Amino acid sequence: MSRAQISALVFGVGGFGALVAATASNEWKVTTRASSVITATWVYQGLWMNCAGNALGSFHCRPHFTIFKVEGYIQACRGLMIAAVSLGFFGSIFALFGMKCTKVGGSDKAKAKIACLAGIVFILSGLCSMTGCSLYANKITTEFFDPLYVEQKMGYSYNGATSVLSSRTKYHGAEGDFKTTNPSKQFDKNAYV
Repeated sequence: MSRAQISALVFGVGGFGALVAATASNEWKVTTRASSVITATWVYQGLWMNCAGNALGSFHCRPHFTIFKVEGYIQACRGLMIAAVSLGFFGSIFALFGMKCTKVGGSDKAKAKIACLAGIVFILSGLCSMTGCSLYANKITTEFFDPLYVEQKMGYSYNGATSVLSSRTKYHGAEGDFKTTNPSKQFDKNAYV
């Protein structure tokens, strides 16, 4: 019985550590723009900051300084993940006190109740984290498959035939004329050659 309790405590504390790492991670959403190997850029978006890096090794992060400019689903995910981390912390403490091999917690009957409480708190923590991650994933999936959401498709697309038409030419007015725009030198194919 002690071996099962120790392995349950190890898994619970390991899950709590993974939850903390996921909450602090900046890789909740990763987009890339690569016209060549040299000019490849990546944008990492997390709950707390956005980061950008390129193939030359430059990596810059910008935290979200205010909560009023952050979108609602990110605020909801933040709240759910913080609740999950808090519940996981208290679940770890309760699990430690509820083990038979510890001297803290009182009689075996009281330790059993504390261990049961720890299990319930761990389940609540898992539900909070699963809800937060599912909410974020649903938003990303909805944006990706939405044909009217331009930022994902035009901003971070491959340098194929469709992206050449969408990024180099813009339709202006009802006359039917196409105006060719100069691409930015920062993301040009020969910018670093």
